[in-house]
Amino acid sequence: MTKLSRILLIMLSVGAFLADVHAQVKKEISPGKGGIIEVVNRYGKVEVTAVKSLGDDTVKPQLIATGKFAIAENEISIADTRIEIKPANRNNRVDVSITVPERASVNITTLDGEVRVIGDLADISVTTETGTIAADIPTYNVRYSLNWRESRPRYLSDFELEKVKEGSAGRFSIKGKYKSESPALAGKTKSDPSASAGGQTVEPETTERNGTPPDGEPKNKDQKPNTVSLDFTTDRGIVLINVPPTEVMSDLRERPLTDAAKSIIRSGDTLLMDAIRRASPKYFGDYTRSLPPYRREPGIRVLPSAVDVKGSNIKTASVRVTDMQNRAIPALTADDFEATESGESREVLSARPTTAPVNLVMLVDVSGSVENYVTFIRKAARAFVMTADPNDKISIILFNEDVKELTGFSTDRRKLSESLDTFDAGGATAYYDALGFTITDVLRPFRGERTAIVVLSDGDDNRSFLPFDSLMGSIEESGALIYPLYVPTSLIAAAANDPATAVDPLRSRYLSNDLTSKADAEGKRLAEVSGGVYYPITQLSQIQTAYDDIVLQLRTSYLVTFRSEISTADGKPSPRLKIRTKRPETFVQIRSVTTGQ
Repeated sequence: MTKLSRILLIMLSVGAFLADVHAQVKKEISPGKGGIIEVVNRYGKVEVTAVKSLGDDTVKPQLIATGKFAIAENEISIADTRIEIKPANRNNRVDVSITVPERASVNITTLDGEVRVIGDLADISVTTETGTIAADIPTYNVRYSLNWRESRPRYLSDFELEKVKEGSAGRFSIKGKYKSESPALAGKTKSDPSASAGGQTVEPETTERNGTPPDGEPKNKDQKPNTVSLDFTTDRGIVLINVPPTEVMSDLRERPLTDAAKSIIRSGDTLLMDAIRRASPKYFGDYTRSLPPYRREPGIRVLPSAVDVKGSNIKTASVRVTDMQNRAIPALTADDFEATESGESREVLSARPTTAPVNLVMLVDVSGSVENYVTFIRKAARAFVMTADPNDKISIILFNEDVKELTGFSTDRRKLSESLDTFDAGGATAYYDALGFTITDVLRPFRGERTAIVVLSDGDDNRSFLPFDSLMGSIEESGALIYPLYVPTSLIAAAANDPATAVDPLRSRYLSNDLTSKADAEGKRLAEVSGGVYYPITQLSQIQTAYDDIVLQLRTSYLVTFRSEISTADGKPSPRLKIRTKRPETFVQIRSVTTGQ
């Protein structure tokens, strides 16, 4: 590199740094008279957060504007409590974050930018064309007016809203009031960490330390509770009330429950049930009222045995060892492991690969995207059946807009193979529902055993009741390894058709063989959360290679036998037990612990 090149590189680096510094602007806003703050940001996002004052420290409204490039002073106009963003270049999208005191009022206008409003505000007025409006508010006393000017309503709420009313010229509205049945919890928004913990509702104290009632709740019988008023108007946007945008399902239309959704409700998985309730409150209510009271399955309580004599208690841990790419590591021996209890070293007696069979679910996408390529799907699914270990039990589940259990668990490869000739393809894709059904219904009887799900799909969902994020907790709890094997539909089409006879031969040769970025990101996350491996397919020859690798991954678990001085119930790993390997950058997951060798 020449001296001039070095100088130019330094100048560019300094310029990039200064641009980044000036790409964020902070300003204080005058509270003004009436406490109404008006925000106009036609080409960016707007987020408003209400913050509670502490003691005599009154919260002062503050604005933070963030742009891709430097923001000039004249691009942010502040006149009293009216804020307008006027970017000189529309390519420099400016996003605005505003902090206001509780019980303030805001009036927000955007075009296609998302609007988020969080906290205890008095009045929230939003006007947008296609931007999402997401409100995270206390629900002790809510008045709402939701209006769509150019489309049918698309909305999601954590509480039931009034029925949609159709007006003239294709306009729709939902208007009504809502009061929470739990005043103590109503003052907490979804973003408040005290509102939930680990998916379990935490009831806050009904009074604060100074003896005053929580926010929103009247201090005496004659005092009316604080009201939050929502006035949302959009052309074609989505409205969310107390539902995070990451928890929105693919299809917002309320519709009858599928068999998969009903099965998930019957499972009693509260997180997944809540997601279905939000997606289809009417049908959810009708179905749950028809069910008998939910009863937990009976179980046997295993009491801890008496503490064993020092050095005489031998235990065996079932473990899985992976590298930084979450891939299983084979060919380990006892010399590669070390065990500690409460930080004290324990003798590792042996380590051997586990030979226990795996309960495998083959989850096959038969939606409309592969309707013309059924022969390929049958061939690909049959190849996995024939590749899996002969001792593994396999169940084949098909999914489109609903699920169908093609076969129960079986080791009869001929029976499994023949079953693949009995289905057709077509319809929408409820992939997330199929995963939820598999975890809560198909694999439920095998909790504690080795289980895995192999998915053959393009990874895209357009019809599930469940949003993707709602699945994560249930997947972790199930212990099932997930191996997403995502094949772009265009790749299948290119293989099924002769490019020379296509309408556009050149285009057929260069069809995009890429997965959507959304499917790719979700495939990686499914594998990471479950402990499986993600296989994005770019060439059809990679499918069989992936099958061979999955079989290898499933066979790469270990039974590590060691001397223990901690007495616990069988199958319950002590939090004081740690098993590691001596190899760098490896991770050990303890799946279960039993007494004896």
